[in-house]
Amino acid sequence: MSLYQWFQRSVTRSPEETALEVGAAAVTYRQLDEIVAHLAGRLCHPTGRRPAAVGLLAARSLPAYAGYLAALRVGAVVVPLNPTFPTSRNVQLCRGGGVEVVVVDEAGATVSADLSARTGAVPVRLDDSRDAAPVPPIGSGPDDVAYTLFTSGSTGRPKGVPIRHRNVDAYLAYCLDRYPIGPGDRLSQNFDLTFDPSVFDMFVAWGSGATLVVPQPDEVLTPVRFVNERGITGWFSVPSVVSLARRMRMLSPGAMPGLRYSLFAGEPLTCEQARAWAEAAPNSVLENLYGPTELTVTCTGHRLPADVADWPVTSNGTVPIGEVHPHLDAILRSETGAIVGDDGELCVRGPQCFTGYVDPDDDTGRFVEHDGQRYYRTGDRVRREDGVLVHHGRLDDQVKMHGYRIELGEIEMVLRGHPNVQDAVVLALGSGERTCLEAVYTGTGGIGEELRQRCADRLPGYMVPSRIHHVPALPTNANGKTDRRRIAALVDTAAGETRGAL
Repeated sequence: MSLYQWFQRSVTRSPEETALEVGAAAVTYRQLDEIVAHLAGRLCHPTGRRPAAVGLLAARSLPAYAGYLAALRVGAVVVPLNPTFPTSRNVQLCRGGGVEVVVVDEAGATVSADLSARTGAVPVRLDDSRDAAPVPPIGSGPDDVAYTLFTSGSTGRPKGVPIRHRNVDAYLAYCLDRYPIGPGDRLSQNFDLTFDPSVFDMFVAWGSGATLVVPQPDEVLTPVRFVNERGITGWFSVPSVVSLARRMRMLSPGAMPGLRYSLFAGEPLTCEQARAWAEAAPNSVLENLYGPTELTVTCTGHRLPADVADWPVTSNGTVPIGEVHPHLDAILRSETGAIVGDDGELCVRGPQCFTGYVDPDDDTGRFVEHDGQRYYRTGDRVRREDGVLVHHGRLDDQVKMHGYRIELGEIEMVLRGHPNVQDAVVLALGSGERTCLEAVYTGTGGIGEELRQRCADRLPGYMVPSRIHHVPALPTNANGKTDRRRIAALVDTAAGETRGAL
């Protein structure tokens, strides 16, 4: 089925069930379908035809979700944007995704004029009074692109990841079989639409007749209260939310008795975090999931036993990422390219695997052939421990913070673009929720604040270094390569002095 057909099936089966709750607003499947059909005509009005791609300059609002469905209804590619991103970033995403029309909400409307002027994309609002064009027949083929998400790119520009309907159809069929969710269930929507786990939240809910419940900004900061007050039965978030709840002393034993499913992905889930959440949600199945955007949301999973005493003990203190989904195939590959059994780079193929980036140049080195089959190289090192896979970090300098994939090279490119910077290195120091980005540069000293502002103007907030240090020269190793370990040591020992010299 196409992604829209998963929603349409529930409109037919459960028209009066609540499909979406956003703040104080709630709409049934029938009502949401009517809103979507109306908006779909608006999307076709600017060009008189179905647009190739629709941007969503909206977040945590009815226009955001109606816009997502309306774009799918007319057969357009969905390109999520974010009103809080720098306009230059959203411009890159629009151009890379071929966006012709942009759905905006109140927040997006404040920045849409500049975006439209720079890209030509026509803004459309849910309450637009203009006449709508006729809506084309519903229909997307399995090989058509459903959505394009952009991940951080080491070349200094985001990489477009097009996910086709057949990719997400295979994923949803698996999820809806694994999780018996249906009318009466209430699923959280914690992820921004630019982050692909949001696809699970939306379409596992809408594909089953459940309710998607969207927390507002203040509710995001109080996850346990949100779960209880909104009657959430299915939770999905990054693990750092657990640490937030623990700092607020909200994870008392039995604090969330109504939860049936607790899923985590986007960054390593520590056993300590999992134990704290499990005690607070004793009736919940707890799983750790893993997967890059290129493999459609998640490609592995590990379900923890109900009894904590039966939990696995791993060498790095994280919950295993488990096994590859049964309809996928995986190999582990050593640094030399040899296929190994227990420790190596995870490479995956199967119906969830994308066919290649928007820019074919980004495909270089990302796929490997084995026994006549093409596998996607995740760049993640995994080790088999006690029969299950455990994640052991990246093989390159890409990192994850709060669930977001960050290419350090992209930040370095922004810093090097300053006329008074000769070279720059960005490091992710610390671990878990305490991970932070530290930048070191050579060139003119005393411009740290200027460089930080430069990053803020060009990059999402989660990619802006927390501190920027000046050094006379970058240390190198015996091979003449920049020695990141020595740079990290310099940052650790000179942080106090450098902070005062920024």
